[in-house]
Amino acid sequence: MGDSKQSDLGISKASIRQKIWDHLEKHNLANFPRPVHHRIPNFKGAAAAAEKLKEVDAFNKARTVKINPDKPQEHARFLTLEAHKTLLVPTPRLRTGLFNRIVPPTNPTKEQLRKCATSQGVREFSVPVGLDDPVSVDLVIIGSVAVSPQGYRIGKGEGFADMEYAMMVTMGAVSIDTVIITTVHDCQVIDDIPAHLMGPHDLMVDYILTPTRIIHCDNKQNRTAPSGILWQRLTREKFKQIPILKTLRYREEKAGKDVRLKDEIDGCEGQEVKGQVQQVKGRMSDVKDEQHKEQRQNNKTATHSKRNSDTKTSRENTSKSGFNDKAPSRGIYSQKSPQKSSALKSLVSGKPVASNRVFVGGLPRGLRVKDFKEAICEAGVEVRYVTWHGGRGFAFLTLAATEKVQNVLDKMNGMSFLGKSVHVEIAHENPNVNR
Repeated sequence: MGDSKQSDLGISKASIRQKIWDHLEKHNLANFPRPVHHRIPNFKGAAAAAEKLKEVDAFNKARTVKINPDKPQEHARFLTLEAHKTLLVPTPRLRTGLFNRIVPPTNPTKEQLRKCATSQGVREFSVPVGLDDPVSVDLVIIGSVAVSPQGYRIGKGEGFADMEYAMMVTMGAVSIDTVIITTVHDCQVIDDIPAHLMGPHDLMVDYILTPTRIIHCDNKQNRTAPSGILWQRLTREKFKQIPILKTLRYREEKAGKDVRLKDEIDGCEGQEVKGQVQQVKGRMSDVKDEQHKEQRQNNKTATHSKRNSDTKTSRENTSKSGFNDKAPSRGIYSQKSPQKSSALKSLVSGKPVASNRVFVGGLPRGLRVKDFKEAICEAGVEVRYVTWHGGRGFAFLTLAATEKVQNVLDKMNGMSFLGKSVHVEIAHENPNVNR
């Protein structure tokens, strides 16, 4: 681990994930499903790692165990059922609720228990656990992409393990003292996960089980775990993906808690890149109403040909003022009405003048915009919008008002994705110059 944040600027959660995924694939250290990228890896030796649960007191004493539904933790689920413990498994991606309790047949054989531990068995031999059902989880077993001996954990980047834990806190099912175990391949244990990458929403683990060893992470003094659902970090899109959040949000709102989503909080400019596009889309509803009003007014006062003429003139003026009429990808609305103010044009187009924009070139074709956003966020870059052209190998960053272009160039200097270095420069008013 580096001595300072400055020395760790080239490291991000995304770069660590990529390093581990690439290593597992290159050295053929994983079983089906392959490739392991964007997954909790089903590493070779997963069953051997799970067998070490029998040597951990927290497992032997636990009565109720929550285990993620991923393939590499399948043997851990079998061992839990074989030991006559209550097994809770989250519903995949939390689409239909929070937990399922696995209910094996009466007097089951080992083969039946093995089936109950599979993804098919979770569907066939389970009953849902409601939010009002009394649940006390003694032990949590999760998968990981990377972990450190200090207990820092990096998942696949979608936040479901952290969200599940936050929901259990809300239900009163877990506490800061609940033991958390992860099973991984030895190569997934790395020493250089910088502490500054971890946030209040990130889970830390108490034990790391590999095919060859047991690592006890002594982190009680600095251990972090979600203290509940951090609504201000949730975007509307993520909120809609997880239906059970609607019920939990209603209950917490009635209890007087602040349950505003990230998109609903004013002054969030300059925060994490994640959710910025969704934030703009949320604000677009009001903007779109104004667009419709203006368009109806134009329809009453001008002919179709006159409107086309006005639109052409407006576009020429917009181009001269440094605005681009084309909206960024991923759902930002295109501007069409020639009557909008400059501020409205900026909000709708997402492309202010070049003095506030940065060009990032040399992006590898396989890079996902989600991983790109996470990496620049973790590097400390504050942006308002990302205009993504990953298929063509470049992107534009529209910076937050508090961010300076030169600072961004310094922060992103030497950054690489999928083993490929990118180049960063000030964006020209004519985007074709950068390309």
